[in-house]
Amino acid sequence: MPGVESLKQCLGCGDRRPEIELMRIVNNKGDLKVDPGGRLSGRDVYLCPQVSCFQAARKDNQLSQELHLEITEELFNQLLEEINHG
Repeated sequence: MPGVESLKQCLGCGDRRPEIELMRIVNNKGDLKVDPGGRLSGRDVYLCPQVSCFQAARKDNQLSQELHLEITEELFNQLLEEINHG
């Protein structure tokens, strides 16, 4: 339907927001990527573009479980850089 925005839930804070306001992170064949265009295939999660939501999603391994991928410290820091400069 025209004019209807898709709402997604932030994995970190749980808020439901329009998809365009959230950051999409995708496990694309074992490679974790931020997908601003929403074109990559694979398991995905949505996060508010804030460090606090990313850290909350990582707590208790929630981010790893949803993406079916171990989030190493190095990978976490790379994604954090993208969030800070995105």
